[in-house]
Amino acid sequence: MIRIPIQPHDPPAMRPVARAIAELHKGAVAAYPTDTLYALGCAIDAKRSAESLYRIKGMEKSQRLALICPDLSTAALYAHFSQAAFKMAQRVFPGPYTLVLPATREVPRLLMDRRRRTVGIRIVDHPVTAALVRGLGRPLLTTSAVGDDGELCIDADDVEEQFPRGIDCLIDSGPTPGGVSTVLGAFGEEIELIREGIGPIP
Repeated sequence: MIRIPIQPHDPPAMRPVARAIAELHKGAVAAYPTDTLYALGCAIDAKRSAESLYRIKGMEKSQRLALICPDLSTAALYAHFSQAAFKMAQRVFPGPYTLVLPATREVPRLLMDRRRRTVGIRIVDHPVTAALVRGLGRPLLTTSAVGDDGELCIDADDVEEQFPRGIDCLIDSGPTPGGVSTVLGAFGEEIELIREGIGPIP
């Protein structure tokens, strides 16, 4: 496991960010900070790494990964936004939210809820991971770094303790708020609360 310290400045130092991006381009499974807690992920086109995420976390195939996108323009390539969904996205992103939307054909099958063909979208309010996904040039597949015992990984040491094997690149940017995202479903013009997290209910 490569540990890359990156101070959470805005903008962050580009040399360590570039090093982390190079690892992701090679198909690395990475751990990185978000505006909620640490997360595990890989580039959207790294299929083997995506399968590794399921093994590392012990996830069932019915559990879905989400996408971290750099902006709404990119998100619109992978999800269909109704007028209500777009307005909601403008209000909550970037921030500690996941917006569940109808998926486009660009979304890998591994990510979709096949019953509803939906995908979870995140645009995070963290300078390091925002810089990562912009520099990568494509979304990150992502899942929260939560251990078998339900412990939330709020810093890099937690990640190393909970996931000692399988992660190629650990980005250490200090502590995170330590909570889960608020999940909103946007189907047609209706917005529903799926899970309450640290993002205020809009």
